[in-house]
Amino acid sequence: MLLEDYRNERLRKLEELRERGVEPYPSKSERNTKIIDVVDHFDERQGQEVTVAGRIKAIRSFGKLVFIKLRDYSGEVQIFMKATDEAPKGLLGAKDVRLLDIGDFIEAKGKVDKTQTGEISVFADFVKLLTKSLRPLPEKFENKEERYRRRYVDMNVNPEVRERLVRRSKFWQATRDFMNQHGFIEINIPVLEHTTGGADATPFVTHMNALNEDFYLRISHELPLKRLLGGGFEKVYDIGPRFRNEGVDDEHLPEHIAFESYAAYENYEDGMKLYEEMIKYVAKETWGTLKFHVGGFDVDLDCKWPRVKYADLLREKFNVDVFNPDREQLIQILLKNWDAKDLKQDDFKKKLENTSTPHLIDDVWKLIRKTSAGPYWLIEEPLSLSPLAKKSSENPLVTERFHPIIAGTEMGNGFSELNDPLDQLARFKEQQAARDAGDEEAQMLDMDFVEMLEYGMPPACGWGNSERNFWLLEGVPGREAVPFPTMKSKED
Repeated sequence: MLLEDYRNERLRKLEELRERGVEPYPSKSERNTKIIDVVDHFDERQGQEVTVAGRIKAIRSFGKLVFIKLRDYSGEVQIFMKATDEAPKGLLGAKDVRLLDIGDFIEAKGKVDKTQTGEISVFADFVKLLTKSLRPLPEKFENKEERYRRRYVDMNVNPEVRERLVRRSKFWQATRDFMNQHGFIEINIPVLEHTTGGADATPFVTHMNALNEDFYLRISHELPLKRLLGGGFEKVYDIGPRFRNEGVDDEHLPEHIAFESYAAYENYEDGMKLYEEMIKYVAKETWGTLKFHVGGFDVDLDCKWPRVKYADLLREKFNVDVFNPDREQLIQILLKNWDAKDLKQDDFKKKLENTSTPHLIDDVWKLIRKTSAGPYWLIEEPLSLSPLAKKSSENPLVTERFHPIIAGTEMGNGFSELNDPLDQLARFKEQQAARDAGDEEAQMLDMDFVEMLEYGMPPACGWGNSERNFWLLEGVPGREAVPFPTMKSKED
């Protein structure tokens, strides 16, 4: 039977229900008990009258007996009905079960007991229809594009998707709890910005009619949060969406949730101690363990994470001198490791030729990162790759920047913040020059931020991570771990 046929049959039932005085979409339910309370506390509930509600998952009819499997968010229970007299107006009895379908929402009032087979049930004379479903839920729902496009169906057919979103909520709640316990204040900052910065990414552009000006959707939380430090706050953070106009793959979504925090009078040494503790805390609260098998790696977070210098890694793996880079050497390394899935080789080579040398170095680093199980802290990133980080007092060619590397992924980004306005202005100018030369991901010159620094911002440590951390430890690609992944528009 085609979907259209199923839908037409349900529309016919809908019309009959209304003719009989049954409202198929009432505004209120009288539910007073969740299903899990009936099932998990049967000894206390046995013999009590309860009103439960949920979606019909199965209907079985044997003569005058009807068994309905009912599910709400908390669990499933059986509704047991016997044929009785005509149902009161607005209700449905066992004789009316033909008007119900799998997927309908109903309410059942009755006593809690067990059937002869020992199954916990609610013994109801009648049920109340709460929502008539016009489309049948599929028994299986496996096509990825259809699952992502109709996530509401996916969550019903594949309940593990809904369970994953609960863990995602726990992940962010644990992050908030940890930060609040350590004296940080959550302050929500703007999404729309005149000048966007804080990361190397291509922004989305929108237009505000009231001001007749274009705005960027933020690519980072960084610069507004640091303005708060300039305004007198000492420990601040924000959790919310950011937008990067880039491709969609297992580790990247153009819209995703991210977290950033800033602590005055601290540096990157303090940050590594705090955020190593935070990552462990969040993992334990979300999954109940610090041991994971993800991306082909066995990862144990329950250790003191070693620290590895950026320049040492590139020298050891590829004999690259990050302080005196050979551009042609970098291009050849990347060509040798070219992946045909990304671009045709000629197109890839052309792209490399138009890429700035610092970004070529970063692309070579990513080849190393992909093979790293971790956990370890990557430290002392070159100055050319860190326009917002403070120079090391021991080596002015590197910055006090740190990344945790876990299962082939950078699980965050932090550094001692640059608070020298003249140094910051010079680095912004370098970034703007790269942007003017065609590098769309280079950062913009933000004079208002420089002005804030000229008034004075205390020394500080900043940190940020996105929900990619959740995707990684959950062991799924990004689109599996968000409720409604962005898809190309399509209507049925």
